[in-house]
Amino acid sequence: MTELESLLSLGVALAIGLLIGTERGWQQRDSREGERIAGIRTYGLIGLLGGLGGLLAEHFSALVLGLMFIGVAGVVTVAYLINLPRDKDIGITSLIAALLTFVLGAMATLGHVFAAAAVAVTAAILLGMKPVIHGWLRKLEQQELHAALKLLLITVVVLPILPNQGYGPWEALNPYEIWWMVVLIAGLSFSAYIAMKAVGAEKGVMVTALLAGLVSSTALTLYFARLSRGGEGRHVLLASGILLACSTMFPRILLVAAVINAGLFSSLLLPLTVMTVISVLPVLLHRRLAAQGQVQTGELLIKNPFQIRFALLFGALLAAITLIARALQEWMGETGVYMLAAVSGAMDVDAITLTLSRMSLDHLPVAITATGIVIAGAVNTLVKAGLAGVLGSAELRLRVVLPLLGAVAAGLGVAWVI
Repeated sequence: MTELESLLSLGVALAIGLLIGTERGWQQRDSREGERIAGIRTYGLIGLLGGLGGLLAEHFSALVLGLMFIGVAGVVTVAYLINLPRDKDIGITSLIAALLTFVLGAMATLGHVFAAAAVAVTAAILLGMKPVIHGWLRKLEQQELHAALKLLLITVVVLPILPNQGYGPWEALNPYEIWWMVVLIAGLSFSAYIAMKAVGAEKGVMVTALLAGLVSSTALTLYFARLSRGGEGRHVLLASGILLACSTMFPRILLVAAVINAGLFSSLLLPLTVMTVISVLPVLLHRRLAAQGQVQTGELLIKNPFQIRFALLFGALLAAITLIARALQEWMGETGVYMLAAVSGAMDVDAITLTLSRMSLDHLPVAITATGIVIAGAVNTLVKAGLAGVLGSAELRLRVVLPLLGAVAAGLGVAWVI
């Protein structure tokens, strides 16, 4: 490293310290002089000291940097202990921030300038978000924490250890790929659940329906259909909610299929867009006719955003559909694929979408795959239309069933033509 490069890296180390020191100083701006573990100047000097430690480690030994870190840690810890009886604050955030500043300063002079700067900015943002993060924690329920940990378990722990190769007849069962698809759907559903809770039911039926459609448009259809029998005037707004939730399924199918095989995007775009538009258009009319008062949606539809049992059952369903789809393709050709898509779509459109999309990467033609996925979406939509028709009020039945039938007919027609 040249002398100029050394000076520049030391400048970055100093800037890192000043950045973190500015955030810490602002948080403790009401404290009197001498009551803080470190101020903006001290953090700047700690960053600069880390940078010098990195340069010395390059010229002499890494032991020098280690001893300097121990010295800084000792000084900051003593300052923390001396300050503790005065303000009774047992938090060690500032202490850890000071040690992090030293390490980042050393990284800057050891050739990791961009990584050190990125971590410094991230740390400053994280330190400044204390009220927001604490607010999240106060709102976090136990089941949501457990659900997040379980989602991380199946993603970070289980997924990497699964074998990435085919097993069984035709080597159709790949444990890694099947579980990866479970993670994809579970993550999408969990994200939608968190978003729906953040928005809250008080924001109205429409926003709740839009977000709930990413989790389970079938569940929302059932709930709103039953709710429509509860009073006059509700059916207009609830019908809009059902149509919006059902229309959300089509972009979700497109997204999931394109993630697995980008080549499916162009084949699915037109039929799924047509189905989405036909489902959404009546919502605009319904909104004009909706009652002025908000319709309360009650509690969130998904009581537990993620369960291990769901992951296991969904994985088993994916494996079964994958094996059956391959068998039907071998025995009956494209007719077998379409039959399976229709049957599977009545139960769960995500599983058949993932299965066919993955098969299209190997041996299933894209055209057949796209048609099968559209069939599955169409059948699933017909099921929801039937639920709304049977369980909903007469007014809701009229406003929901006809648009959904029109979306199905148009989507299948477009898929057949192209």
